[in-house]
Amino acid sequence: MRSILRFRIIVLLAGLVAVGAGARAQSRWTVDPKLSLAWWQMSPHLNHLWATTCPEEPSWRPGEGRSAGWVINKELRTVYSGGTTGDQNVADTINVPLYPRAKVETVCTEAVEGQVLIGDTTAWQSVRGVVAVKGASLVTGEHRRDAYAKDAVLQVSRYPAIRFAIDSLVNLTRQADTLHGKAVGVFTVHGVAKPMTAVVRSWPEAGGRRVLAKFRIPVKDLTREYGFSKFALGLGVGTKIWQDVFMGVDVLMRADAAGAN
Repeated sequence: MRSILRFRIIVLLAGLVAVGAGARAQSRWTVDPKLSLAWWQMSPHLNHLWATTCPEEPSWRPGEGRSAGWVINKELRTVYSGGTTGDQNVADTINVPLYPRAKVETVCTEAVEGQVLIGDTTAWQSVRGVVAVKGASLVTGEHRRDAYAKDAVLQVSRYPAIRFAIDSLVNLTRQADTLHGKAVGVFTVHGVAKPMTAVVRSWPEAGGRRVLAKFRIPVKDLTREYGFSKFALGLGVGTKIWQDVFMGVDVLMRADAAGAN
């Protein structure tokens, strides 16, 4: 009996050591807020319905009907007039986002934060974490539209943060140093949490790991599933002009040298 008990204790201790070693093996990655942004874009965008938390980014430009005072990079392509898809009320699910940034720069308003724990950075398994966005920081470039979106639509005084909680990464493939896959988790906006899967792309950059993620929500689900007001969303919903809203992040993650707790 004593030998059996001793054996069980040894097995238990071995298991605890293994669990502890696994926990210590986890790496913690943190979003660098000065190098990270979030965005949304409607489809059809009607030449003005897109937003970013980093209007300082030189590769972004506000849409048609923007407020005065913007300095526009003349080298950026325009989507105005000339029979563009947005101008014709035609869905555009290809050019999303319209103005992706070429490289990370330390210019962004600090509107995105988050941490991710990774159990295996070789196979990118056992991934858990949360990325949060300050809803009040989203900017389209037209002051009255932005104020209305924050106060009447997003209601940021009641729901200041938009969150995506990551449960796992699936369907991972690698091309050179770039990872492609999907992040499965829970998306929370307007106080409502729903399961969500985002398309993800990631590669090393600027001493960290750059991560691009995006997903889309049918516009009808904004009122039916997430509780947004049909009145606040206006004619775009009532007349069924809008079809989808895309949301995403472009973040720079840095590994914590101290590891995870």
